[in-house]
Amino acid sequence: MHDADEPATPTVGGGLVRVRLDIAYDGTDFSGWAVQSEQRTVQGVLQDALAQIARQPIALTVAGRTDAGVHAAGQVAHADVGVAAWSALGASLVRRLAGVLPPDVRVKSISQAPDAFDARFSALWRRYEYRISDAEAGANPLRRRQVLALRRTVDVAAMSRAAKALRGEHDFAAFCRYREGATSIRAVQSFEVTREAGEIVCTVQADAFCHSMVRSLVGALIAVGEGRRPDDWPASLLARTARADDVSVAPALGLTLVAVGYPPDEELAARSEQTRRRRVAPGFGRADRTERSARPKPAPYSVANAGDAATTG
Repeated sequence: MHDADEPATPTVGGGLVRVRLDIAYDGTDFSGWAVQSEQRTVQGVLQDALAQIARQPIALTVAGRTDAGVHAAGQVAHADVGVAAWSALGASLVRRLAGVLPPDVRVKSISQAPDAFDARFSALWRRYEYRISDAEAGANPLRRRQVLALRRTVDVAAMSRAAKALRGEHDFAAFCRYREGATSIRAVQSFEVTREAGEIVCTVQADAFCHSMVRSLVGALIAVGEGRRPDDWPASLLARTARADDVSVAPALGLTLVAVGYPPDEELAARSEQTRRRRVAPGFGRADRTERSARPKPAPYSVANAGDAATTG
C-alpha cells in the first residue's frame, strides 16, 4: 500500500497523481481535524465525500491537525489519486464536492501537485490568527463563533510587546501539552497583536506548532493585556522545560489557521527531508521528558481559572 507521507508514484506509465486541496471550515461542530472513532471530524467528512465521488478510498495528509473547535481559512492537504480517476474527475471535483459536503466545510481548490509535495512536511510555515473582543457590549453576535469575548478592556500595546519577545527559535515546552517522543522546539517567525475593526487580532507564524501552543501563547498574552502579568512574563517562561500550569489555554473558538507557506517546487523534497529531522535542544534529555510526562494537563481558559477575564460567545 502506498504511504501518503512519501512522494507519489510517478505518473509515467500509470500510477498515482498527487493532488493539493485548499480547504476552509468552521470548526465549531467538529471534533478536530483527525479521524476519530464515532466523532465528527473534518478529515472524516472530507474523506467520506471524496470516496463517494471517486468510488475509492482517498486518504488525506494535512498541513495542520487543528483541535476541536478550531477553524481554518487556509488549510492545505494532499492526497494520492489514481491517474484514471484524476483524469475523469479532476476538472469537476470542486463542484462535485460542493454538492455533497456539509455547509461548514468547503474545498476551495484542487490541483495537481509535484510528486514530492507533502502538505505536512514540505511546509515552511503556518500562520494562525486569534480574534478577541473587549468591547463593552460584548462580541458582535454575527461573529460569536470566531471571536472570544472578554469582560475587561485589554492593553494591546503591552500584549504586542510580550508577543515580540517570543519571536525566534526556542523550546516552547511551557506552552505545549506534552506528547511522548515529540519536540517542543519551534521557530516563531512573526508574532503581532493589532486592533482591527473592533477586534484584537493576535497573528502568529512559525515553522510548526506543538499541541495547544497557539492558544497557550494567547492565554499568556491575555494575562498581560488585562494587567495580571507584566509584559516580560511570557518570554520568561521559555526557560522552563515543562508545561507551565499558570498559563491558561484560550478557548478554541477564537483560533483560525489562515495560511500555510511552501517553497518553490524544486525545493519541496529537500524541505520535507529537513522537516523530518527531529530537532533537539542542547541538554534536553530523558530526565526532562520524564518530568514533563508527570505534569498535570493545564486547565482550559475559563472564568474559574482566570478571574472574570473571559467568556465564550
